[in-house]
Amino acid sequence: MDVLKAIAGRRSIRKFKDKPIPDEAIQAILTAAIQAPSGKNRQPWRFVVVTGDKCAEMVRIMREGIAEKEAREEDIGSTKGTARAMEEAPVTVFVFNQHGVAPWLEHSVDQTFKDVVNLQSIGAAIQNMALAAQGLGIGSLWICDVFCAYEELQEWLGEEGQMVAAMSFGYADESPGARPRKPIREVARWLSDNT
Repeated sequence: MDVLKAIAGRRSIRKFKDKPIPDEAIQAILTAAIQAPSGKNRQPWRFVVVTGDKCAEMVRIMREGIAEKEAREEDIGSTKGTARAMEEAPVTVFVFNQHGVAPWLEHSVDQTFKDVVNLQSIGAAIQNMALAAQGLGIGSLWICDVFCAYEELQEWLGEEGQMVAAMSFGYADESPGARPRKPIREVARWLSDNT
């Protein structure tokens, strides 16, 4: 698939078919992730793949986190819809910055700069996963709503470091249109000798 077409055709999928993803496809998606550029070649990413019966446990923990936030009258935004999408998806991959620390913990200036660089690298890895999935005909959803159950999910996953996001994967059961994008003239400017 042409890269520019994959970028233009990628959509956030929130409805998935009840159809498993072959292990080879997940391996290909993770291989694409680790081929991302990485500051100082630190390769700070770490992935935890959740499939099968473990998906139900994951969603239960997510929903418990949502309920706790609701009980404290905190804004839960779109988290209930995200939990539904995660429940339908046959695979969810949690993405960690293995060199990072939880956002609410104190950071030195040096740690803050390292986290920024590592998070840029991890963002590239996540985008590679989304584009690899697109190329394989698999839908994906980049999820930041996992923060509503951050500590609970991290403990359940048994992973150290900073949880950055999750991605759910499955065969799409919807075809959403493109979301509006700001025109280039609003988000970019050129500095050149010709101006």
